[in-house]
Amino acid sequence: MSVPPLQTVSTGLVVAIVGFFSSFPIVLQGLAAMGATPSEASSGLMAASLSMGLTAIVISLVTRQPSSVAWSTPGAAFLAVSLAPAGGFAEAVGAFLVAGALTVLAGLYRPLRQLAANVPLPLAHALLAGVLITLCARPFLALADAPYTAAPILLTWFVVGKLSRLFAVPAAVLMAVGLTLWGGAFSAPDHFIAQPVIAPPAFSLASVLGLALPLFIITMATQNSPGMAVLKGEGYAPRPAFFLSAVGIASILSAPFGALQTCLAAITSSLCAGADSHPDKALRFWSAVMGGVFYCLFGLFAALIISFAAAAPPKTLEVLAGIALLGVFANSASVALADAKSREAAAITFLTTASGVSLFGLSGAVWGLLFGGLAFMLSQKS
Repeated sequence: MSVPPLQTVSTGLVVAIVGFFSSFPIVLQGLAAMGATPSEASSGLMAASLSMGLTAIVISLVTRQPSSVAWSTPGAAFLAVSLAPAGGFAEAVGAFLVAGALTVLAGLYRPLRQLAANVPLPLAHALLAGVLITLCARPFLALADAPYTAAPILLTWFVVGKLSRLFAVPAAVLMAVGLTLWGGAFSAPDHFIAQPVIAPPAFSLASVLGLALPLFIITMATQNSPGMAVLKGEGYAPRPAFFLSAVGIASILSAPFGALQTCLAAITSSLCAGADSHPDKALRFWSAVMGGVFYCLFGLFAALIISFAAAAPPKTLEVLAGIALLGVFANSASVALADAKSREAAAITFLTTASGVSLFGLSGAVWGLLFGGLAFMLSQKS
């Protein structure tokens, strides 16, 4: 096997830094909201990192396409604002397994893939915006509750963002690390390498409908489909059946260790597939391969990251998660409300989801999609 060019190694490192450090606080928030213990969260973060790293390596080497893979950041945001299932983290793990199985089915069964792709784009983005608005408001609420934590992190994010949007959140993470070390509460964990913890899954109709189905829809609409679209835009020919089956199987294998969905990436795929990755288009797949290698390395030290998170000043993770999602929220809200004909249906989806209403065991995201979908169908007939 040929040696990866140095340029693709550096691109892969940038991809891993951006992909991991821009969103791991959201993953931790999501797992904690589902009732995960610190050891389960550490295992879940490690498993999710290894899952997306190894999957990116395999897909990219098999297809010779720069196929960057990620954990489902929108899915993690959905978990972070959802109520923990009645059965605790075990039911959440069951939902992760079901969402992964649905992704495999979408890969193998074209009608299901088309059905997921046919969710109206304004409604899918309104659903995501409704999930994100609560998280995106928290950094600014923290300015009143924890100003000495929120202000330095927000200022770092803003200033660095004017120079490089890609490194704005990683820079904010570095500021948070500095604040944690300054506070003196950090103590090194007993094991720097994360220890896997198996969480036996449990299943219920409520968790399937209220967690698994929204996870599948949100991830398909905002991660998997855009990820393949990025590759097409760069002149590659992604194979939906293979790609979706691969990330779905990876999700199933990693879920018992507490990991949420593995999916195709959009932003980091554009980094790997673009001209800056390597002048030779045929060698750009190495950027995704090397990104996967670095993801695996970062994931192994999940226990150290959890220790930092536990020692961080109050509101630190909330601030980091919120600023990491601001760009996604702005884009989703823009797409959701762009078309005047579907604007009312999108607004209904957004407001119902954002309300957090829970009826008959179904979350606000499910009701938002149902109510918004009904309004959308009526608007198309008028």
